[in-house]
Amino acid sequence: MRKRCIKNKKLIYFFCFIYIKQKYNNTAILLKMYKLNKSINIKNIEWDRLVLNPNAISLLEQNLDKLDFYSWKNLSENPNAIPLLEKNQDKIDWTWLSRNPNAIPLLEKNPDKINWEWLSENPNAMHLLEKNQDKIDWSWLSRNPNAIPLLEANPDKIDWFALSENPNAIPLLEANPHNIEWALLSSNRNAIPLLAANPDKIDWLVLSRNPNAIPLLETNRDKIVWAILSANPNAIPLLEKNPKKIDWASLSENPNAIHLIEQNLDKLDDECWGYLSENPCIFELDYEALTSRCCIYKEELMQITMHPSRIQKLLDMGISIDELDNYI
Repeated sequence: MRKRCIKNKKLIYFFCFIYIKQKYNNTAILLKMYKLNKSINIKNIEWDRLVLNPNAISLLEQNLDKLDFYSWKNLSENPNAIPLLEKNQDKIDWTWLSRNPNAIPLLEKNPDKINWEWLSENPNAMHLLEKNQDKIDWSWLSRNPNAIPLLEANPDKIDWFALSENPNAIPLLEANPHNIEWALLSSNRNAIPLLAANPDKIDWLVLSRNPNAIPLLETNRDKIVWAILSANPNAIPLLEKNPKKIDWASLSENPNAIHLIEQNLDKLDDECWGYLSENPCIFELDYEALTSRCCIYKEELMQITMHPSRIQKLLDMGISIDELDNYI
């Protein structure tokens, strides 16, 4: 019965999301809300690291007294923290905020506070950078995945070392193989075919963390660096087959490893908890909070989702009218 209830709450949230998106064109009203996973002891959390966690905003809002100067500095980089930062602009670190992909509207309102070096790496800042090319840091821009057209128009300014990391630069790198920095290219998720064609140039330590490199790593297991692989989000099946090779500090960074972590909490030391505090996987969706937020639109939502034309579809899904009445 409990499993059915959770499923229904997901359905109600989905209906509410679609409705508000169509009527108000503002899905920010329904930003996902998360709560700490029950297996995670809040006493082990490192708050100055938790502020980097994109799923931690609700918990942080409830514990602002735990945030110090350095916490606010780190929080300025958190892409989901913009509403909280807008309410506490005196605490913002504008250098860190300049690289935050969701901070562009706030930065545009405060152009004198922009750090142009860090903004040059911001994938959502291209319109600002193109209008202020004299302020661009071309080394940082070379890492920017949305900067390829601008870089192609200014080839003499490209930092090839930095460009080797850029996931959208593969055609440019293939046309200039003599400029490739192969160690950095080994981290590039879109470079696997190019790396596979040049195995002698691969940095296997760096490649071990590349999420798209699993097939290449599986065929070269003797070259895997397991401590690095433990942080690779796509390496879970390989790690499960080789549990003795897991590095628990690195695994604590892995966003897909929550089930392994829950089964081995006794293996976590302070270093692990530091990494884990940044890991989105320690949070789960808070459907109770989401449902409460949806209630402010209850009447309008009822008229739309409970229209007679929709009832049969809901019944066909195995959801009774009584259940729907309970959760809306």
